[in-house]
Amino acid sequence: MGREAVCTCDWAGEVTEVKALLEPGELILRGGVRKRVRFETMQQVTARSGELCFAVGGEKVNLALGTAIAEKWAGVITSPPAPLSKKLGITGETVVRVIGSAGSDELNAALSEAARISSTNSDLIVACVDTQESLHAALRLVDSDLNRGVPMWVVYAKGQGHALNETAIRSLLRAKGLMDTKVASVSSTLTALRFSWRKGV
Repeated sequence: MGREAVCTCDWAGEVTEVKALLEPGELILRGGVRKRVRFETMQQVTARSGELCFAVGGEKVNLALGTAIAEKWAGVITSPPAPLSKKLGITGETVVRVIGSAGSDELNAALSEAARISSTNSDLIVACVDTQESLHAALRLVDSDLNRGVPMWVVYAKGQGHALNETAIRSLLRAKGLMDTKVASVSSTLTALRFSWRKGV
């Protein structure tokens, strides 16, 4: 889903090896330094001498990624974020079927870009779920849509401590023959996974 690299990290003078993951909207470091850094908090982002350099909270950080990766990551981090509607694949011609309550200004704004919201002849499904039960209920409602190849975004709460998480969602839908193909950050509290039928199923 994202990009990852094992590299040397110099975080405010503390040098150690880390696994760096570039995910939508954030950089995650694991290993000797464990951090999650949102793009919007990163300042002075540049690629220099094979390193991704930036400052966060007044601390300077250098990741020795190599020239090509450092330049690519710097470009991703400094690029204006795509509108949520574009990330979800919603245009003025898209008919969207919505299951559950969006409960998000960002998601509602993205849905307003659609041609219409309808439970028939949809091109895209957006299912907002918060429990295993609500996910099962959503799947029952859209079974015929999925069977005719309509992709589905499953929107759920970010972070730990929720009744439904990424692992549970992936396990359930993959067992039904669906494969997750994209991820999108919906808001500061919501994220989404896009599923469609696995080829050959």
